[in-house]
Amino acid sequence: MLIYLLRRIASAVSVIVVTLVASFGLFFVAPTDPAGVICGQRCTPERYADISASLNLDEPVVQQVGEYLKGLVAGRTYHSGGLTIDCDAPCLGYSYTLGQPVTKLIGQALPVTVSIVLGGAVVYLAVGILAGVVAARRRGTYLDRIMVGTSLGINAVPYFVLALLVALYATFLPHAGYHPLLENPLTWAVGLLAAWLTLGVANAAAYTRYARASMIETLGEDYIRTARAKGISERRVVYRHGLRAAVTPIATIFGLDLAFQLTGAIFTEAMFGLPGLGVLTLRAFNQYDLPVLMAGVLIGSVVLVAMNLLVDILYTILDPRVRLG
Repeated sequence: MLIYLLRRIASAVSVIVVTLVASFGLFFVAPTDPAGVICGQRCTPERYADISASLNLDEPVVQQVGEYLKGLVAGRTYHSGGLTIDCDAPCLGYSYTLGQPVTKLIGQALPVTVSIVLGGAVVYLAVGILAGVVAARRRGTYLDRIMVGTSLGINAVPYFVLALLVALYATFLPHAGYHPLLENPLTWAVGLLAAWLTLGVANAAAYTRYARASMIETLGEDYIRTARAKGISERRVVYRHGLRAAVTPIATIFGLDLAFQLTGAIFTEAMFGLPGLGVLTLRAFNQYDLPVLMAGVLIGSVVLVAMNLLVDILYTILDPRVRLG
């Protein structure tokens, strides 16, 4: 188990490093003028020189990458308009467009995205798994057909269309907005309710079908028939013995979905006016803010790799028959 985890962690770190170097080369070493792009159209020679010096663009590529990696561990210093800006570790760069360290910008946007995604995940996991289990137990009945048909209908609607309809016409829901959780938990939850329900309903449709298919397969296993033959109640057979095995494949899907939603919640954030990571990245793309884009790529790779590792570990907890090695 320990050897497997160490091997996976080493593999994960190598993937992140390769992604980091590749994205650095794409943004800062490709045949473009990164200092001119970051500086913008109204760039003065002094500002251009500050950016070039801060990013070490006149140094060899290996040294540029080394300085960026060093900033992640020990921090680094930037210069802008005669001012010296200290960027503490982990330093993801400095946004000359917004005049702030990228770490600070990410720190402001990331809690919004995490709040949206985790709240939506609670909704679609609860609704989707419950509906899937009920449909599996009533397989072939009108209730089963209604649930499957409804999930297919919802899934056929593009997500951005569903989010737009809710944002425009669901006036009975509280006005969307983000308030820090620690300041007022109730205001935080009320402001995110519309986003949670939209994300939850859209994904619950797919998880209903996943849970139904997995539950039908599990309920046909020999150990389920043995449990029934011993006289164990149907509720206990389904929810204690069957559901635990049925959610194992769903955990894999959920882990990957959660990672993609954390790095791609832009539609939800844009439709409901929530200043999350997706909106920050989109704004950086439109403003050619390369340090912010670089940080977005790095965070996305870390999230995807970490979720894959966590899913593997979760497998052994949900299903004792699975062993890592």
